[in-house]
Amino acid sequence: MTKVAIITGAAQGIGEAAAKRLHQDGFKVAILDFNLEGAEKVAQAVDGIAVKVDVSDREDVYRAVGEVVDQLGSIDVMVNNAGVAPGGPLMAMREDDVNKSFAVNAGGVLWGIQAAADQFIKQGKGGKIINASSQAGIVGNQGIGLYGATKFAVRGLTQTAAQELAEHKIAVNAYAPGSAVTPMLKASAHEIAQEAGQDDQWALDQFAQGVTMGRLAEPEDIAKVIAFLASDDANYITGQTIVVDGGTIFH
Repeated sequence: MTKVAIITGAAQGIGEAAAKRLHQDGFKVAILDFNLEGAEKVAQAVDGIAVKVDVSDREDVYRAVGEVVDQLGSIDVMVNNAGVAPGGPLMAMREDDVNKSFAVNAGGVLWGIQAAADQFIKQGKGGKIINASSQAGIVGNQGIGLYGATKFAVRGLTQTAAQELAEHKIAVNAYAPGSAVTPMLKASAHEIAQEAGQDDQWALDQFAQGVTMGRLAEPEDIAKVIAFLASDDANYITGQTIVVDGGTIFH
């Protein structure tokens, strides 16, 4: 029987790459995103389905997961990938920045965990939940402190959910990418380049300077780790965060 995977924030970047990889691995993939047009394009490319969702809204996440189940019958894997990346020093952050960042990056993961777990328990055969943390959720980084705080929170949610849901045969893990060449990173690089009076490639090169392997990640590099965590090869792994950063940090 074909397995079903849900991926949030899959209209572009790492989520899109993960959708294509899981499709390649034989999954039927549901693309969930706030950008329905983008989600539909990816869904068409992977012979999947697209559902619009606001991951910061618990009821909407439950609705979207229910819609996937209605269309595809069940789910086996939930990838909570959607996120936002606020930049700037901590002293510049305001209430709106904090509220939005935590609502999407941490709240969205929690609601995804709850909605998937409820469905897995109903199905009675376990499942896998895979959450997006970040290298910035392992070690604090200047200029993205608020973003990092949300990703530290994801690691905590992942570890606790792994403990609380193990009795239901639900594995919960996370992946922590370093800098990857995604639309989100390119937008950040463009802002930095403009402020420095340089071109975008200069800014991307700055991001790559601290990477031991000498290059930024491609979305496909991260998708391979997501695919591993979704596979039977990872059946005895839970509560872990796998760092995928080309050797940017060592711990």
